[in-house]
Amino acid sequence: MITYTLSCAAGHRFDGWFRSADAFEDQRVKGVLTCPDCGSASVDKAIMAPSVARRDTGRMPVSAGHPDQATILAAMRALKRKLMSEAENVGDRFAEEARKIHFEEADPRGIYGQATPDEARALAEEGIPFMPLPDLPEEQN
Repeated sequence: MITYTLSCAAGHRFDGWFRSADAFEDQRVKGVLTCPDCGSASVDKAIMAPSVARRDTGRMPVSAGHPDQATILAAMRALKRKLMSEAENVGDRFAEEARKIHFEEADPRGIYGQATPDEARALAEEGIPFMPLPDLPEEQN
């Protein structure tokens, strides 16, 4: 896992976790990375200070083999299940439904589904808030 500090075109900074440097680049090129503050799909790596563990803080990075990995993955699975159980699956109509809700042409409700990179980019440019659900390891098989 690689953690990058990311920045959008509006200057918002946030962290992103990726399987590899290639995974980051692939997501960036496809336009699926979006700013959690403004939804912009214009996201790139920001200048970062190196991460150096200090003995006096007791904080250390968690490796992929760390015992807490299972706990973290379980929490992510539970969160994703909760979000999906409380929202409507609109499938490939996600961008259309998100617009209707945003412009008050449909009742506000939680939705999830699929959007192409172009659709996600357009939603972000229109200022329509959305966020991707986390990809879990078992979904990559």
